[in-house]
Amino acid sequence: MPHGTIRASTIKTLIPLIMQHFNIDENAALKLFYESHLGECFADDNTGLYGQSPLYIFSLLLEEVGLQ
Repeated sequence: MPHGTIRASTIKTLIPLIMQHFNIDENAALKLFYESHLGECFADDNTGLYGQSPLYIFSLLLEEVGLQ
C-alpha cells in the first residue's frame, strides 16, 4: 500500500483524537500536528512513522507538547 494512503488513513483517526483532547477544531488540530516535530517526521518516509498506529502517534504528540 502506498505511504500516502496509509498516512491518509492514520490522519483520519488521529485528527479527531487531537480535536477531542485539546478541545479544538479540525483546522487547529491539523495545524498543531503538522507544525510539530512529530508532524515533520510523519511526512518523512524514512522515519517509518507513517506505519504506526494513530494512538501511538497521538501519545508521541502528547509527549512532544509536554502533556504526558
